[in-house]
Amino acid sequence: MKRFFAVLHARNLEFLRDRSALAWNIILPFFIVLGFAFAFSGGPRDMFKVGVYGGESASAEIAFLKTKYVQFIPVDSLQAAQRKVEHHQLDMLLEVGAQRRYWINTDSPNGYVLEQMLRGSEAQSFERNALAGREVRYVDWLAPGIFAMNMMFSCLFGIGYVIVRYRKNGVLKRLKATPLGALEFLTAQVVSRMSLIALVTTIVYVGCDLLIDFTMHGSYATLAFTFALGAVCLISLGLLTAARFSSEEFAGGVLNVLTWPMMLLSGVWFSLEGTHPWVQKIAQVFPLTHLVNAARAIMLDGAGVAEVFPQLLVLGVMSAVFLVLAAVLFRWE
Repeated sequence: MKRFFAVLHARNLEFLRDRSALAWNIILPFFIVLGFAFAFSGGPRDMFKVGVYGGESASAEIAFLKTKYVQFIPVDSLQAAQRKVEHHQLDMLLEVGAQRRYWINTDSPNGYVLEQMLRGSEAQSFERNALAGREVRYVDWLAPGIFAMNMMFSCLFGIGYVIVRYRKNGVLKRLKATPLGALEFLTAQVVSRMSLIALVTTIVYVGCDLLIDFTMHGSYATLAFTFALGAVCLISLGLLTAARFSSEEFAGGVLNVLTWPMMLLSGVWFSLEGTHPWVQKIAQVFPLTHLVNAARAIMLDGAGVAEVFPQLLVLGVMSAVFLVLAAVLFRWE
C-alpha cells in the first residue's frame, strides 16, 4: 500500500503540474453544458415538423403557418423534402407558391393530425398528395453516424497519441537521423491507419447488418469510397494535431476539444434541423458533419457520387490542407 500511495501521489502531482491538461479538463465540460443550452434554447419544444416550399409573400397569407408548436422549416428542394416525408423525417410538406399543395405520409400519425389542422384553419383549398414509404428506424438513421464517429476516435486518438508518445520517448529523434522525410513518415501513418480502419469498419458493418438489417439504398462502392475519404481527412487532422506536441496530457486535451464538438454537433445522434442557425453554420466546419451527411444520403436516400459530390469535395480539400500543414509543422524532437 505504501508503494501504491507513492505512485498515486506522484501521478496526481504530475497531472496538477501540467497546467494545460488541467485547464482543458476544467474548461471542456463547461463549454459542453453551455453548448447544449445554446443549441436547444428557447421556449417549449415544437411537436410537429412541416417543410415549407415557396415564396415568403404567399406564406404570409396562410393562417396555418402561424400555428403554435408546429415548426415550419423552409426547404429548397421539393424532391428532397418529399423523401423526408417518406422517411417520416418531416410530418408534412407544404407548397405555398403559385400552386398550393401538401404532401403527407399515409402511415404517419403526425401527418394525419396536421392534415386535420390544415383543413380546419384554411378556407382556401390545398391539393392533397399522399406519399408512402417505410419509416426509417432510428437505428437506420443512426448507423452512418456511429460508423463515422468510431472512425473519428480511431483516427484522432490512434494517430495523435502514438506520434506524441514517439516524440516523448525519443523515437522520432532517432528517425530524424535517417533519410526518412516528414511527409514520407506522415503518409506511412495515413496508409497504416487506413488499412486498420477499413478492416475494422467492414467487420462492424457486416456484423451489425446481419443482426439489424440496415436500410441501404445506395451503392456499397460509393459508401466505401466516402468512408475512405472521410478516414483520410480525419487521419490528416490527427497528424496535424500531433505535429508539435510532446505532452500526452495536453495532446489528449486538444483531441477532446476536437472530438466532443464533432460528436455532438455533426448530426451523429440527432438531426440539426431546428437547432440554432449558428449551430448549423458551425457544424459545417467539422469534417465529421460532411462525412455523416454523405454516408446517410447514400444509405437512406440512395444518393450517388453526383449527389454527395459537395461533401466529398470538402473532405478532399480538408484532407490536402491538413496533411500539408502537418508536414510543414511536423517536429521530430
